[in-house]
Amino acid sequence: MTQIGKPEAAIRAHEELFGYWASLRGEGPTPARKHLDPRNITRLLPTVSLTEVLPGDAMDFRIRLAGTALYGVYGREITGRRLGEVYNSTAADYWREELGRIVRDRRPGVGVHSMAWRGASHLSLVWIRLPLSTKGAEVDVILGYDAVIGMSAMASGIRPAA
Repeated sequence: MTQIGKPEAAIRAHEELFGYWASLRGEGPTPARKHLDPRNITRLLPTVSLTEVLPGDAMDFRIRLAGTALYGVYGREITGRRLGEVYNSTAADYWREELGRIVRDRRPGVGVHSMAWRGASHLSLVWIRLPLSTKGAEVDVILGYDAVIGMSAMASGIRPAA
């Protein structure tokens, strides 16, 4: 599958990405996508993603860019795919709800999601998602970072979401 990390490393990576994202905000609540410079987060790039908010009344999302290490997490290339093409229906609904909240509230989200949908219930994805905008204050892109942790790491207090 992919390299399994420790919760502490995931937390440090989340803090690093959040700090960088916050430095881009300036006076507004949502940083502009154009200010994101991958050279400033090189260490994190293998599991960084950009998710595009698709236009329309029914909120849906497409993975616009997925770091190379995410191939191991998902077992295939996910760049260019909609949520329903990446996940089973339960997991896709989970992500639509989480990402929809980030779009509506224009605030970051963080959580833990079981990899059971992929047949790996002993693993969980520790994630952070950060809103970005290409058109002013409207959130239309979401910056993400994922880390896979195992059940032994779960004993430290992190529990999976649905």
